[in-house]
Amino acid sequence: MVVLVIIAVFLLGFVAIVARMYKKAVQGEALVRTGMGDTKVSFSGIIVVPVLHKLEVMDIKLKTIIIQRAGSEGLVCKDNLRADVKVNFFVRVNKTPQDVINVAQSIGAHRASDPAALENLFDAKFSEALKTVGKHFDFIELYNSREQFKQQILAIIGTDLNGYVLDDCAIDYLEQTPLTALNQDNILDAEGIKKIIALTSEQKIQANSIEREKQKTIKKQDVEAQETILELDKQLIENQEKQKREVANIRARENAESAKVQQEEMLKSEKARIATEEEVGIAQQNRDRQILVAERNKERTDAVETERVAQAKALEVNERERIVALAQIEKEKALEEEKKNIQTIIRERITVEKATVIEEEKIKDTRAQALAERDKLVAITAARQETEAATVGMVGAADMERQAAEFRAKQALIDAEAEKASAEFKAQAIRILAEAEASKAAAVGLAEAQVMQAKATAHQKEGEADAMVMQAKADARQKQGEVEANVLQLTAAAEAQGIQVKAGAQAEADEKIGMVAARVNREKGIADADIIQARADADQKKGLAEAAVSEQKYAVEARGIEAKADAMRKLDGVGKDHEEFKLRLDKDKSIELAQIAIQKDIAFAQAEVIGEALKAAKIDIVGGETMFFDQIIGSITKGKMVDRTVHNSEVLSTVQNTFFGEDGNGGGDFKANLRRFIDQFGLSTDDMKNLSVSALLLKLMSQANDDATRSTIKQLTGTAKALGMGDVMVRGLM
Repeated sequence: MVVLVIIAVFLLGFVAIVARMYKKAVQGEALVRTGMGDTKVSFSGIIVVPVLHKLEVMDIKLKTIIIQRAGSEGLVCKDNLRADVKVNFFVRVNKTPQDVINVAQSIGAHRASDPAALENLFDAKFSEALKTVGKHFDFIELYNSREQFKQQILAIIGTDLNGYVLDDCAIDYLEQTPLTALNQDNILDAEGIKKIIALTSEQKIQANSIEREKQKTIKKQDVEAQETILELDKQLIENQEKQKREVANIRARENAESAKVQQEEMLKSEKARIATEEEVGIAQQNRDRQILVAERNKERTDAVETERVAQAKALEVNERERIVALAQIEKEKALEEEKKNIQTIIRERITVEKATVIEEEKIKDTRAQALAERDKLVAITAARQETEAATVGMVGAADMERQAAEFRAKQALIDAEAEKASAEFKAQAIRILAEAEASKAAAVGLAEAQVMQAKATAHQKEGEADAMVMQAKADARQKQGEVEANVLQLTAAAEAQGIQVKAGAQAEADEKIGMVAARVNREKGIADADIIQARADADQKKGLAEAAVSEQKYAVEARGIEAKADAMRKLDGVGKDHEEFKLRLDKDKSIELAQIAIQKDIAFAQAEVIGEALKAAKIDIVGGETMFFDQIIGSITKGKMVDRTVHNSEVLSTVQNTFFGEDGNGGGDFKANLRRFIDQFGLSTDDMKNLSVSALLLKLMSQANDDATRSTIKQLTGTAKALGMGDVMVRGLM
């Protein structure tokens, strides 16, 4: 078994070695083996033993060798003319072992496949064959007998070329050598030049003769054709002129006949036209006469109508102007009355406030004297005597204040009642005046605008009366509140004083203060009841007055509408214009009244705001009716805006804490904090005054020692840029 395995392994190894050493050939190649066993050639495959054999591969495919002769090296023909020729020779190694061995032994296997080596090998032989064959043919024959020329080349070269085989050749290019490439000193070239010139000259002469003959023939044909054309044109013109003469004669005869007929017809037409113009003139004169009569009648009618309309318009314009003037006068009167009332209210309010302030100052003086007296008694007498004196003083002051408050409340109530009665009388007078004017307008029928004006005036006066009553009530409530505030203030002061002096006196003072408060509350309740009763009476009277006015207003409106309808039926066009005018007047009046009401509401609201905000302030009022309020509100708004800006801005908050905070060395003093902030950088006034704000802050930032200071200066720089103060000089701010 082992022997079989060894034999199998040996056989497999032998087969592998043989397969390894066996070399195969491809198509177009020949394998040449040299070495042991002489030279062997194979076209399919052969065994090559390393060390013993050497294998070479020879390319036996067909190769192309190009032989080109041109110019002075051109092919010389039998007639001594040179020809530029290019011939392709197709050569290959003969596929026989002996020829392959011959080629391998003569030039080597590798050079046998090199095209350049083959061209150098066969160039001289092929060129000599071309020259030999070319000398047997004239140039024209060479050109015409290309196949014969090729066969003779193959015959001279032969097919056996020391192992190579010439399969075929092809004449790729064949042309006469140019004269410029020929050498005149060469005998053969000179002969060729002579023949070329002779042949070309003869051909040129013949070509020129043919060209000239062609030109003469063409010219002759052109002349004959031109003569024929002219003769035909002459005949055509003669025929055309003859025809034109005949046509002109015919047209003249026809025109003469037509003119004769036209003259006859024109005569008839002219006669008819003259007759027609006479009739038309007569009719035109009759029509103009009738038109003139109609125009004059129309002018008379238009003049009458125009005069009537002008009179009506003049009456209407006068009436409108009168109504507008009355309305304007009434409006101005109402405005002046309203302004006067507002000024009166303002003056009364100022007078009351001055009296209140004077009374408060007197109370403060009395309180100060009592305190001084009490301090003096404390030093002299015992604690009880001091307490009793202080209590008696405080109770007396409270009683005086209560009496003053009662007096002011009664005075305000009396003023309100007087103003209410005055307003009722004014409303009654206005209502009576409106009834009279409305009755007059209803009788006339064309003055409804006055009725509307009277009604508006009545409404306005009623509103003014209501406003004055409400203002008086508001003043009374305000003054009563001030009295309560003063009483409470005095009570609190007495209470505090009693606590400081003695605990026993505190009980007695509390008892007296309670009694005073009870009396004040009782008086306040009585005053409130009186005010409520007065308000109810005023509302009742106002309702009765409004009902009466409404009843009379509706009656007057009904009569006015009836009169208006009658007037509209009488004057249709004029009534329409009058209605439009009244509508515009009502609209303007409504707008004016609305503006007055708005201004009054604004003034009332301003008074309430000022009263609440400046109850205890001592202010000298300077300015008009709205200037003082606008200035106060503007100042408050600006202050609030500044506070809100500082509160919402981190930068301004940092600046506030740095220069206005209590934690600085200067406390809350801005100058001390600013001086402390500048002194830490060692800068003097002279160093700063010549710098801008941005430059100063930049210098301070460069000298800062800690991050907090640099952050503060950086925030100040941003604030200065935002406010537009970066380029402002410091000396302008000092």
